[in-house]
Formats: sequence, structure tokens, C-alpha cells
Amino acid sequence: MLEKCETTTNYGKGSKIMKTVVIYKSKTGFTQKYAEWIAEDLSADLFEVSKVNSSTLTKYDTIIYGGSLSATGIIGVKFLKKNIDKLMDKRVIVYACGASPPNEDVLNEVMTHNFTSDQQKHIKVFYVRGGFNYNKLPPFDKVLMTLFKWKIILKKSIKKKLNSDEIGMLEAYNKPVDFTERSNIEQIVTYINS
Repeated sequence: MLEKCETTTNYGKGSKIMKTVVIYKSKTGFTQKYAEWIAEDLSADLFEVSKVNSSTLTKYDTIIYGGSLSATGIIGVKFLKKNIDKLMDKRVIVYACGASPPNEDVLNEVMTHNFTSDQQKHIKVFYVRGGFNYNKLPPFDKVLMTLFKWKIILKKSIKKKLNSDEIGMLEAYNKPVDFTERSNIEQIVTYINS
């Protein structure tokens, strides 16, 4: 796992040295993979959220947080929200990692579910497509996903039309899917470097 300390990055022409950190929480590895790529591309420090405390945030100018989605909730994002008062003079970027294809509706739903309208003015949110691997889920999440699977199967059995996400989820239970691509972080890296 990449974890570096006291790394600095120079953004823009003649700008001051900006210190950047990437913090993440990942259940199955997809979010972590993106965190490692972002940290590598930006020469940023990298930490799993459980290894960070509020005083860590004060050392950085740019805070990037990545969390996988559970329904529309970003796991671990409470850490940022709890420390939002310490982040007002910093650039804050959040990326949510989910199995669904990216689209504006998903991004808007994630933003409104996780952040107040005031927080949305200060936090730039991105969505990246990860994947799904039932076998890597923690036990509680396996129970929730099994219930979700049975809900989809019931819907199918009463001849209701399944949407593309539901069809994909049914297929992914037996065959893990990985949609991660390094090119998916380009918009995040470009935004931070602008």
C-alpha cells in the first residue's frame, strides 16, 4: 500500500508549493486502487481514513477523499463532515466509487445524499466507476446485498422490467466485475492541477 509523508506538489505556473493528501475508505479494493493512482499522479500523500485524525488535515492545502458507495452513501465521509470547519480554507475534493455507470443523475443523488447545500459549495464531488465483488464484501454487507439480490429476483419473477443496473448486479453476483480504469481519474487530476 502506498503511504507517503511530507510530499509536496507544485500546481500551476509559478504557484506556491501545495501539499496534497488522498484519504480513502475501501471495502473491496476499487476505491483504494483509484486513491493510489491519484496519489501517484499528484505526488500526494496517501492514507486509509482510519490512519488519519483531524490534526492531519491541517498539514495540507488540498484534501482528496475517496469512498465507495453503499446505496448512495459514501462510506467514511463522516470524517470529512465532522472536520468541515478545519477545511474551509482548503481545496476539498471527494470521489465516490460505485458499480453503476457514471451519469449526472447518479452524481447529483450522491451529492445531495451526502452533503448539505452549503457543503456542496465548498466540496467538489466526482463519481468514478469501480466494480463489484461479492466475495470481498464484509459479512454485514453480504447480507444486505443478498437481500437486494432477492428483491431483484422477486421483481423479475413478477414480470417487472429490470433496469440495466439491476441486470448487471444479478450477473455480477457470480462473476465479479472490475470497471476501474486509470483514465477515470483524469478529470480529478485535471481539476486539481487547474
